[in-house]
Amino acid sequence: MNADYKKYKLKMQKLADVNYSSAVLQWDQEIYMPPKSAEKRAQQLATLAGISHELAVNNELGDLIKKLHKNNNLSVSEKRNIKLSRKDYRNRKKYSTDFVEKLSRATSEGFNHWQLARKENNFEIFAPSLKKIVSLKQKESELLGYKNHPYDALLDQFEPGAKTKEIDELFTGVKPQLIALIKAISKKPKPADKFLHLHYDKQKQWDFGIELLKQMHYDFDAGRQDVSAHPFTTSFSAKDVRVTTRINEKNLSEMVWSCIHEGGHALYEQGLNDDDYGIPTGEAISLGIHESQSRLWENNVGRGKAYWKKNYPLLQKYFPENLSATGLDDFYKAINRVQPSLIRTSADELTYHSHIMIRFELEKQLLEGSLEVKDLPAVWNSKYKEYLNIDVPNDSQGVLQDVHWSHGGMGYFPTYSLGSFYAAQFFASAKKDAPGLEAKIEKGDMLPLLEWLRDKIHRHGKLYSASELCQKITGEKLNFSYFMDYATIKYKEIYEL
Repeated sequence: MNADYKKYKLKMQKLADVNYSSAVLQWDQEIYMPPKSAEKRAQQLATLAGISHELAVNNELGDLIKKLHKNNNLSVSEKRNIKLSRKDYRNRKKYSTDFVEKLSRATSEGFNHWQLARKENNFEIFAPSLKKIVSLKQKESELLGYKNHPYDALLDQFEPGAKTKEIDELFTGVKPQLIALIKAISKKPKPADKFLHLHYDKQKQWDFGIELLKQMHYDFDAGRQDVSAHPFTTSFSAKDVRVTTRINEKNLSEMVWSCIHEGGHALYEQGLNDDDYGIPTGEAISLGIHESQSRLWENNVGRGKAYWKKNYPLLQKYFPENLSATGLDDFYKAINRVQPSLIRTSADELTYHSHIMIRFELEKQLLEGSLEVKDLPAVWNSKYKEYLNIDVPNDSQGVLQDVHWSHGGMGYFPTYSLGSFYAAQFFASAKKDAPGLEAKIEKGDMLPLLEWLRDKIHRHGKLYSASELCQKITGEKLNFSYFMDYATIKYKEIYEL
């Protein structure tokens, strides 16, 4: 290995050490931290954010990246790492340490205020923090720079290269096709699903979820599961990837699909090359691709009949009093019931995208200044009426349901829909490349699918862009028709359209 490149790698790993140390504190903040720790935790995270920023914009690192950028003797992956690190370095140089610390403190405080506001069902508790966060994100957009819309600068952090205009165009094409299918379904009788809302013991749900994660080959020696208000996955290295789930004793679905969904995220992180810790080829490509992994496992696999041929008898053993009289076909129809709902994370895979479009539109308005934070609940509620024809009863089930804005995660939401569309395209290719894949899934053998994902996606890190990877795997760029074909075939059968 080139001596300069080795030096670069060591500096990047030192930066990663600081960032992942901060991530451990953030994980603790959401899982175990006592309430009285909030103020000092915000201070600790702000300090670490400042240290991280100073390491990231260090002139010595910049000079090293500049020198390596001119080196024509690097390997393909080394050149890719330098290219991406150079872009990141230039962007980070646009921030001051003071700004980074302010943003970190604002989001730490914002998260605590969001938690309290959600508990008290009162948006006004969170509103001052959110106003501060929005103002800082507006400033961040200006610092990074953009050509057409301030949202472009933030979107690029999560889905590199993507533009607001492209997302607008994608949703414009998606909307009529999905609405037509949802309307056709709405005219048909809804599958019975009351049995999913009986009492399901918390511990038994937990134990079943652990079995599902083990079946997916989630490595518990390199991770763990906990309970949180909003399920999430966090990674400190490929050898330490943690997931959380949410358990509702009156709704079995929340635990089951949050386990499978977060398990999909975690498998991606555990499949990255640990030797490339701290550099781009040891990191996930984009959140759209990341979400493709969770949505593929959650929907294409976890809401498929093949998956439950093995797992439904197991679930019945855990809850015989609730499920012994319900057959597999009725269970399969119930878990794929299409019905507008309040909560994004519990939405079916068709109406789910309306939740995303609403958040995307609101984020754009907040960033461009055409929507004020104080008006957010009212506009949120009106959009839910417009898009899903449902009335929002309170703030907790409405504007306070997602944690993302409290973390400053603006520009994130479109990646959820992108992930679903990528997932359908990737799963179609997996079935083509691995004949008999669904028969293996029927038997509870998830290893062939995981090995395909490891080979095609996980091991590459950021060697390719999202669009390049999609082209490499499927032979074409992202194509929404794969999702539409998958959904049409599936729901025509379920609803006898």
